Amino acid sequence: MTNLFKNFYNDARELKHSRRVHLEGNQKQALEVGRNRLLVTGIVMMLAFAAVTGRVVDLALLDYQASPRYAATIGEQPVLSRADIVDRNGVILATNLPTDSLYANPRDVLDADDAIDKILRVLPDLNRKDLTKKLKADSAFVWIRRNLTPHQVYEVNRLGIPGFEFKQEIRRVYPHGTMAAHILGFTDVDGKGIAGTERYFNNVLSEGRNPLILSIDVRLQSILREELSASVTEFKALGGAGIILDVQTGETMASVSLPDFSPNDPSGAIGEAGFNRVTKGVYEMGSTFKLFTTAMALDSGTVTMRDGYDASRPIKIARFKISDYHAKNRWLSVPEILVHSSNIGSAKMALDVGGQAQKAYLKQLGLLGTSEIELPEVGSSLSPARWRDINTMTISFGHGIAVSPIQMAEAVAVLVNGGVRYPATLLKRSHVHMARGQQVLSRKTSRQMRKLMRMVVANGTGRKAAVPGYRVGGKTGTAEKQVGGRYKRKSLISSFVGAFPLDNPRYVILVLVDEPKGNERTQNYATGGWVAAPVVRRVIERMGPALGMLPVHEQKAPQRAPTKLFSVTKASVSIRERRIATR
Repeated sequence: MTNLFKNFYNDARELKHSRRVHLEGNQKQALEVGRNRLLVTGIVMMLAFAAVTGRVVDLALLDYQASPRYAATIGEQPVLSRADIVDRNGVILATNLPTDSLYANPRDVLDADDAIDKILRVLPDLNRKDLTKKLKADSAFVWIRRNLTPHQVYEVNRLGIPGFEFKQEIRRVYPHGTMAAHILGFTDVDGKGIAGTERYFNNVLSEGRNPLILSIDVRLQSILREELSASVTEFKALGGAGIILDVQTGETMASVSLPDFSPNDPSGAIGEAGFNRVTKGVYEMGSTFKLFTTAMALDSGTVTMRDGYDASRPIKIARFKISDYHAKNRWLSVPEILVHSSNIGSAKMALDVGGQAQKAYLKQLGLLGTSEIELPEVGSSLSPARWRDINTMTISFGHGIAVSPIQMAEAVAVLVNGGVRYPATLLKRSHVHMARGQQVLSRKTSRQMRKLMRMVVANGTGRKAAVPGYRVGGKTGTAEKQVGGRYKRKSLISSFVGAFPLDNPRYVILVLVDEPKGNERTQNYATGGWVAAPVVRRVIERMGPALGMLPVHEQKAPQRAPTKLFSVTKASVSIRERRIATR
């Protein structure tokens, strides 16, 4: 009995032990399986995360410049993004934003009248008649509204109207609004350029690759627009034009035409606001043309700086009379003719140069024909079909010929940069791709013209353009506008063209104001010296520091008597006067 009990006890212990061993083995196996599964899951997640991260880096950094960019998908066809436009420093002037456009399938619209009522509550500017025509048409697709705002998309979605869907598109936006409107132009709803550089470079921009880099400097563009706008407002003018040109490269640093518009709302470009006065408008520029008359006379050897003409009496030719606005009624030296802006002296000087030579010089300066600037809105100059003596004389002081402001600025750049003509451009030029200029005037003539332009600002009609430390030179211009084939005395084009710093010229600035009205501050004068010259002064005062050009303190030269400063050789004057008298 005792042995039987012992055997039963031992068998029970062995069974218990074996069960415990079996349970521990199952637990270990389960833990091992769970651990392996977690490890595999972690590895898979890490690989997936690495793949996503790699693709993001690839798209953001590697493929941005090398591959075309797609901003949206319409149906199954990708829409190629239009390239950005930037200024010379990389500041974005035009770019793209993804937007949603609303369309409908009229066949899926259950109740067209109810749908129209609901849509008009969200988009009240839509036309009910047009909507009715679209939604009741036998068509599978009609546009309802392009380029909705996120809020409008949300509100339309809330309506839940059957048959209405959204398509993602891209919208061209201009972050700086009106600032460079006429330069940039704008696109239509399908992203095609229809004005400005958007149109001129449409094919390049449509490729969607590298940004289009313009020569414009946003800082200078802003300064010029502010100051020109202030002058147009103060003098209640019809509008204005302004240009800043780099004389060493032909790059257009700033270009403003007023009134203007916002490219974000192309409907504002209708009428005067859409007209580019800088490149499309052509004007009789008045006395600023005396710069070219003097330059061609000096360059051809017709006169020297010590020669002069009798400006004591008006010139009568046929039914015309040429007189001076501020007559000195005496002999004037060549420098005096420019400083005192003598029409009589300029006319006689031009006759000595000759009509054919005058025409040839103006052509070389780019004043006959059209500008080569990269815009579709470019005007052609107006000049006489027959170049007679009377034309030669009136053109000498800026009447009887009309040019665009961009042509004028480009030609003045030639006078101060050593006599080399660089066609004006809106593209940034690197040292590698620098344009080759055409030598039009001698370097000696250019040096002489810089001195004369400096005299005009220091002692003549351009005093209000003077900026201490920047050695500004230039010329005023005031011309009567032609209305109905006749000159209207109180309708003026008032302008000033200046260059600085004249020791080593870098920039030409031209400001034109269309039909300014004098006020009490200007003693009711609305001439270029009172209206346009101060604008150039204010622009230089602001753009100099912005470009890091510190003013240079000038030493005042000892005062000399006017008769010594503008001395005339009486013998040479008499010879020239006799030659003119025998014509």
